Amino acid sequence: MDDHPGSLRRSQAWFGQNSRDAFIHRSWLKNQGYPDDELDGRPIIGICNTWSELTPCNGHFRELAEFVKRGVYEAGGFPLEFPVMSLGETQLRPTAMLFRNLVSMDVEALLMGAASCDLPTIGLSGGPMLNGKFRGKDVGSGTGVWQMSEMVRAGEMSMQEFTACETDMHRSKGSCMTMGTASTMACMVEALGLSLPENAAFPAADTRRNRLAQMTGRRIVDMVRQDIRMSQILTREAFENAIRTNAAIGGSTNAVIHLLAIAGRMGIQLTLDDWDTLGSQVNCLLNLQPSGQYLMEDFCYAGGLPAIQREILSVLHGHAITANGKTVQENVANAPCYNREVIKTLDQPFAPAAGIAVLRGNLAPDGAVIKPSAASPHLLTHRGRAVVFVSIEDFHARIDDPELDIDEHCIMVLKKRHYRHGAYLGCPHEWHGLWHGGFTHLARSCHWWPIGAGAQWRHD
Repeated sequence: MDDHPGSLRRSQAWFGQNSRDAFIHRSWLKNQGYPDDELDGRPIIGICNTWSELTPCNGHFRELAEFVKRGVYEAGGFPLEFPVMSLGETQLRPTAMLFRNLVSMDVEALLMGAASCDLPTIGLSGGPMLNGKFRGKDVGSGTGVWQMSEMVRAGEMSMQEFTACETDMHRSKGSCMTMGTASTMACMVEALGLSLPENAAFPAADTRRNRLAQMTGRRIVDMVRQDIRMSQILTREAFENAIRTNAAIGGSTNAVIHLLAIAGRMGIQLTLDDWDTLGSQVNCLLNLQPSGQYLMEDFCYAGGLPAIQREILSVLHGHAITANGKTVQENVANAPCYNREVIKTLDQPFAPAAGIAVLRGNLAPDGAVIKPSAASPHLLTHRGRAVVFVSIEDFHARIDDPELDIDEHCIMVLKKRHYRHGAYLGCPHEWHGLWHGGFTHLARSCHWWPIGAGAQWRHD
């Protein structure tokens, strides 16, 4: 049923009038060969595509967009694809931090733009890579890179062995297959109700990702006809569901910044304290790197996000509406779990009360956040001597010095790394000298936007 007739749609103010401006809109668009009836009042669907060959995570989006278009046409809509800025984290120098305050990591920037328009909107993630495979073992992107590079520095792995892993670690299209920012935000889009179920975990190389894209194209046309807008989905309850879901999956601390920003764009009051009160006591159920053992492909085969949300349904707002027109409860009530090694139960969690926690003190009077699920328990309470580096140059000059007076109990302080000191925006990954001392655990506190997925806390 079309609850929003074509004559009332926004697009008809552009294409449906008898005026000079409408002539211009129609005529110039027809230079691509579109027939008259494409502009006859049917839903016109904009497809925001972040494809870029310099953004490896999004390198397959042109193909994916074609499946979305197929679905739009099948449902009687008219798709128009347009590019938006995309950040290739691995292909930017000196750092992607120069752009992150403008467009962040794409997903949340798109959602904020859509929120400003308050039009019918649905999200489609690109999906994670297949599990990395190296010498008979699974390896995770990001997590494995930093571990192996430090093993090379410590003499535990040869450079030849290290470079041999390049293709083995990243052997398919898609985003990082650990629970880093990309997979976390894919889960957040689904948890907010802005995608079809199972959007978060299907690997990019899985044909089910293409089928989901086609179904997404069909669904957005129906959403336009039913006039289901973002403001009807992105409610306070939806954000609370996302916060609790993030705790259950051991999601990235980046989700804190992104969800606060999206909520602000929607005019919803969401604060750092909400993350503490809503999520910090929720059990982590997902045994997935960097917190655990498995990877996103395993998560998909185990049941994906619907299986997680079924386990925590008692703490979710089950009545919240989602993009497919059903409630959260209707979507996940019967979701199966196929592997209890990957997805644990609420009664027997992977890590109890491990949601993102908010810390306050003299180091971070306005608050800091920590991801306990990825932290070594013995580092959660610590006392030690400070070793201070006055600049990044001082850090690089001394960190590999075998005479550096540092041990596993010390607290390293790196000065002048605030975002105001622009030349070195971002956070340092190279704690090389520590590996020579046999150190294998590090908790990191920073003003900035961490890129890695390990144990860290963040403050401003």
